[in-house]
Amino acid sequence: MVQEEGHTIKEINYVFCSDSYLLTLNKGFLNHNTLTDIITFDNSEIDTVLEGEIYISIERVQQNAVKYNIPFNEELHRVMIHGILHLLGYKDKKTAEKALMRKKEEACLSLRK
Repeated sequence: MVQEEGHTIKEINYVFCSDSYLLTLNKGFLNHNTLTDIITFDNSEIDTVLEGEIYISIERVQQNAVKYNIPFNEELHRVMIHGILHLLGYKDKKTAEKALMRKKEEACLSLRK
């Protein structure tokens, strides 16, 4: 996926944490007082070279897996891909952006099957 988008990876760190830890980051860095499953920090210095930190709440992933009736590992992989997509420049605030993001996530998940 990354190479197909014309990028390379320098370094990506995944940090798996709790809801409370991610909420603290969400408040402190984004001024959002809401729970979330993922926060991505882009540390890239070159546009085509990915470097960043992806924080994922394991509690949110577990709850979302139950909510959507899918295996935990599938939801975790989806969220991990979601973070990479953010580093590639994809957004998810608007309806059309969310739809494209979901389509990209599904395409990546289908590669494992």
